[in-house]
Amino acid sequence: MSWIITKYLLTAAVVVAVSEIAKRSDKLGALIAALPMVTILALIWLHIEQQPAEKIANHAWYTFWYVIPTLPMFLLFPFLLPKWGFWWTLTASAVVTATCFGLFALAVRKFGIELL
Repeated sequence: MSWIITKYLLTAAVVVAVSEIAKRSDKLGALIAALPMVTILALIWLHIEQQPAEKIANHAWYTFWYVIPTLPMFLLFPFLLPKWGFWWTLTASAVVTATCFGLFALAVRKFGIELL
């Protein structure tokens, strides 16, 4: 149980650190947020918990494919935010991301990559 609490605290600390840094510097906060810290932490946790190499490799593989359809959101969000406000922009971004993900999953299926 203490291991799970440690994982939660360390992972939460990364998110809090990024948001605190972003308050002070837009660019530095975004740079740090763009780093795959959550994925790196997940890979570390999987390794420490002695998961098979294949499971760890699969996690990295699927993370790559799942990131691609999220990228349009990062262009849409700053465009819509001044026009629609935060919550509508966040909602629209989530809908666009889900739609892009579905379309992307269908597109890559033709190449033998099963995301759904």
